[in-house]
Amino acid sequence: MQLSSVNRPTNLALIRFYGVKRKLIWRVLSNYLGVYLVAEYPKSGGTWYAQMLADYLELPFPRNTLKPSFKKCVLHGHEMPSNHLTKCSVVLRDGRDIMVSFYYHHLFYNEWNHHVSVDKHRRNLNFKNFDDITENLPVFIEYMNTNWAKKINHFSWSEFVNSWLINDSSHAIVKYEDLLADPLETMVNSLKNIGIGEINRSKLFEIVNKHSFENLSGRKKGDENKSSFVRKGIAGDWKNHFSKEAKEIFHYYSGEALILSSYEKDDEWVSGS
Repeated sequence: MQLSSVNRPTNLALIRFYGVKRKLIWRVLSNYLGVYLVAEYPKSGGTWYAQMLADYLELPFPRNTLKPSFKKCVLHGHEMPSNHLTKCSVVLRDGRDIMVSFYYHHLFYNEWNHHVSVDKHRRNLNFKNFDDITENLPVFIEYMNTNWAKKINHFSWSEFVNSWLINDSSHAIVKYEDLLADPLETMVNSLKNIGIGEINRSKLFEIVNKHSFENLSGRKKGDENKSSFVRKGIAGDWKNHFSKEAKEIFHYYSGEALILSSYEKDDEWVSGS
């Protein structure tokens, strides 16, 4: 299924109402309903993982702001941990790649962002040339860790990582980079980690193939379309865009979280080429 074919609500009041309903299910009713939860910091591949999980379990997947219902399903959200959660998968991605992905998501229209939001971010940042990501990234990274992260229900990438990996280590961790490199084995391991018994590999292989980057986007992995929610489908793209200043600012806000999540062993990447 192409992402653009999803019928997404455009009424902001309705979107907010669905958002409140989702939080009620997530924070209060998920155990009672038998919901499988997928938590991610935005732009980490959580939607991709959740769709494959839902297909394998043959459960509904009320994506993002689509109308949720009070029944067993796979529910995806940008949420922090809480004590009552079970059956929760946490999808992690290198925060530097997230900054690049978020840059395009916040500042360019695609089939899943809200155009009012894009216009607002453009006004807030007011770059001379929005296409010059390398020049603009230092300011954008600062913006994501201050202006954006301090809004209601928002948080920084480092806050998300620290909360899930330091304060709550009982959930299944799935890395976006592992899904890219070996989606079948990564899905097998994640299913086992959330308590699924015998795995039907043949069925899972078909699901992984169905949701490959090529099938979802109609492009080869690495072929960029900055106006698409599924933009590029690779890991390490930050190296193509981060200047020395961008590295230093990201390190200031998230250097420790980068090591905690095993994306770096030390701080050498900041001064390296």
